[in-house]
Amino acid sequence: MVTSATRPLPNSRTEPDGSAVIRVLGYNIRSMRDDEDALARVIRGCRPDLVFVQEAPRFFRWRKHLARLAAKSGLVVLGGGATAAGPALLCSLRVRAERTEDVLLPLTPGLHRRGFATAVVRIGAARIGLLSCHLSLRADERHSQAGMLLDRLAAMDVPHAIAAGDVNERPGGRSFRRLAAALRDARAVSPWGGEYTSTPADPHQRIDAVFVTPGIEVLGCGVPAGLPGVGEADLEAATDHLPVLAALRVPAPPPASATGPAPGQGPHGHARTG
Repeated sequence: MVTSATRPLPNSRTEPDGSAVIRVLGYNIRSMRDDEDALARVIRGCRPDLVFVQEAPRFFRWRKHLARLAAKSGLVVLGGGATAAGPALLCSLRVRAERTEDVLLPLTPGLHRRGFATAVVRIGAARIGLLSCHLSLRADERHSQAGMLLDRLAAMDVPHAIAAGDVNERPGGRSFRRLAAALRDARAVSPWGGEYTSTPADPHQRIDAVFVTPGIEVLGCGVPAGLPGVGEADLEAATDHLPVLAALRVPAPPPASATGPAPGQGPHGHARTG
């Protein structure tokens, strides 16, 4: 089916300096129309800290369905869903949410509405911006949305950011290249596991990806085939995409003495008044 993992992927942990080793999963779940239990087993087997979902349920009782999947997977819902036109974010209890925002993109008449599920979180001492996306099937709109994605990450004003999703385009495509020029394509930086994400029964193209800002170290990224707890039958039954799992190391901020005064202090370390 797909190339199996050939080396262990690091487990999640917080380093003594506060930097965070995290597992990030990108997954198009096709509105949970397939085998929900298989889907939950795949997610749980990957042991992610963060899940960047595409095609989350969007209609009747969508919040209940998404919360049920999160609970089955040992996670909680961070944001997104119908209010982001499909992208969503799930997380473990290790993650501390600072803020979330669901963003609807401009609607092109006759095409599906698209959006971003975004958040700013802290894991260990690391502060990270997150964006889950599902870009358009139409090339010109997709390229425009790639630019909006980069603008949205820049507007978060965070030291590090992760964007993951269904790009609907292979790495050689114009929109994929636009993202990879500004961010780092985690699979290209540190290949691990399988490469192709579509389709589970006949993997032949990589259209799903995890992108990170330059300060994040990529420890491995790919389709988690062969990972203990992730069965081939479940990967085929869960949805019409294969997931992308990445292990990342996100640095802690430097000590306050190296960057200037602490919050609430003046330029010489004295408390501000007035």
